[in-house]
Amino acid sequence: MLLVAFVPAAPAADAVRPSAPAHPPGVAIASAHTLATQAGLDVIAQGGNAFDAAIAVSSTLSVVEPISSGLGGGGFFLLHDGKTGKDVFIDARETAPAAATPDKYLLPNGEFDRDRAENGPWAAGIPGLPAAFVHLAEKYGRLPLKTSLAPAIRTAREGFPVYARMARGYQARREVMERYKGTRAVFLANGQPIKEGDLFRQPDLARTLERLAAQGFDGFYKGETAKRLLAGVKAEGGQWTAKELAGYTVRERAPLTFQYNDWKVTTAPPPSSGGVALTQMLQILDAYDLSKLDEAQRTHLIVESMRRAFRDRTFYLGDPDFVQIPMKTLTSPYYAAGLRATINPQKATPSDQLSGQQTPLEDEETTHFSIIDAEGNRVAGTQTVNLLYGSGLIPPGTGVLLNNEMDDFALKPGTPNAFGVMGYDANAPKPGKRMLSSMTPTFLESPQKVAVLGTPGGSRIITMVLLGILGYDAGLEPQAVAALPRFHHQWMPDLIEMETDALSPGTQQTLEAMGHRFKVPGNAAQGGRGSSHVWGNLQTVEWDKTTNTLMGGSDPRNPVGAAKVVESAPSR
Repeated sequence: MLLVAFVPAAPAADAVRPSAPAHPPGVAIASAHTLATQAGLDVIAQGGNAFDAAIAVSSTLSVVEPISSGLGGGGFFLLHDGKTGKDVFIDARETAPAAATPDKYLLPNGEFDRDRAENGPWAAGIPGLPAAFVHLAEKYGRLPLKTSLAPAIRTAREGFPVYARMARGYQARREVMERYKGTRAVFLANGQPIKEGDLFRQPDLARTLERLAAQGFDGFYKGETAKRLLAGVKAEGGQWTAKELAGYTVRERAPLTFQYNDWKVTTAPPPSSGGVALTQMLQILDAYDLSKLDEAQRTHLIVESMRRAFRDRTFYLGDPDFVQIPMKTLTSPYYAAGLRATINPQKATPSDQLSGQQTPLEDEETTHFSIIDAEGNRVAGTQTVNLLYGSGLIPPGTGVLLNNEMDDFALKPGTPNAFGVMGYDANAPKPGKRMLSSMTPTFLESPQKVAVLGTPGGSRIITMVLLGILGYDAGLEPQAVAALPRFHHQWMPDLIEMETDALSPGTQQTLEAMGHRFKVPGNAAQGGRGSSHVWGNLQTVEWDKTTNTLMGGSDPRNPVGAAKVVESAPSR
């Protein structure tokens, strides 16, 4: 994977104020659930570093957020080693089973089989998250895997209170989840669907985690757990093999890096589409002083940058181990300048006027956590099972809810997936291939500050991270960044989608006069979803080097999330 370095390097160390501290004064962790945040702090207190804490946070989220992620899914981990200054991207994305060819997702009449793509065994890719835990522990952590997984095992065995979002999500997916014997055994253990306030225990998942803790990679991808996974998939009509399960491998890739104003941005490379899109959008916007523009003009330019980046996402991006991606072109400032030249400052560009053919170039789903430790190590981790509760299928005896990431492939070229984004040959499924993702864990670093951020939200992840970066650039503190109102455009459909009241009525009117169309919350006639809605669950932490202080921001849209700072942690 090419390391993109297309702008002047970040300011040299001697350009930083002489009094700048060498390391943060403690630990900051932000995640989507307070139990996961605390798990990370507990592991650091036992002598671990940010990478051990990442295992603890990620595995605990896998227990307490089955609606968003789990051992049956995958994720991306962006790491920074405080001692060496090295950044690395850990790709634990799911892979396609050999049997999952595009024809398997078509109905007899040739139409796309949406149910098979989203529900049950054919929707699931080979999980990557357990392998990521082993990789992090063996290569970057300081503690044995059994120590870092202990909080998750305890929480799975002893249980935790069901929260409102988890109960609502179950009701939305109940029909699918109750198709499967293994899922019913977990979610109908007391004969009734889970409801808010119930104590939710997962003894099978605890035993699966214990085998992983004791045996490492073989404890999940071989042996007893593997046998149960394969049997459960086969019983529901799926076709996984022991060879492809045991053959799963984590990939280490070079992150994308570029400069935006005073910030060095380090972010996710393919098979994430997020880093390339961020690079394009911010390089387009780099020519404008957004702080001097009114809300309507600023929003117009941001939307036009989104529109162009998502158009390129549709055609060019996929798994770099399988397809040639024109990275030099897509991330070039000259290419961004060409895109910028197509923007009319006073008028929206209809998406169908941006070529729908390739040119000769080369929300509540998912979860995120951010960590900085006292040694200067950093982790931005984003993980998922795709849609709410993934495929809905738990192979009996495992407690492992399988993902439905196969829908993130272009299973039928030009047909939108569940998030409304399309793809073509670059993202077509092949055995062992990783599906394109929007997950965008990101670092920001300036002479004065370091920030870690990311969020769930399907295709909206990329634009939420963009807005978060623009918030930091405007001088906002982490909690304000996490709370920023959100809007989104993804080329097709040609609509600005936004949270309720994200833009003022006057701004909406001005943008509509420029030719923009809106997906208005609550207005079914304009594509709305009903009542007032919000999206995302951004988690971010910041180290201010000028004051040597740590701060965290946890999205106020999620009442069970938590950002915690422990100052004066000893440096080891």
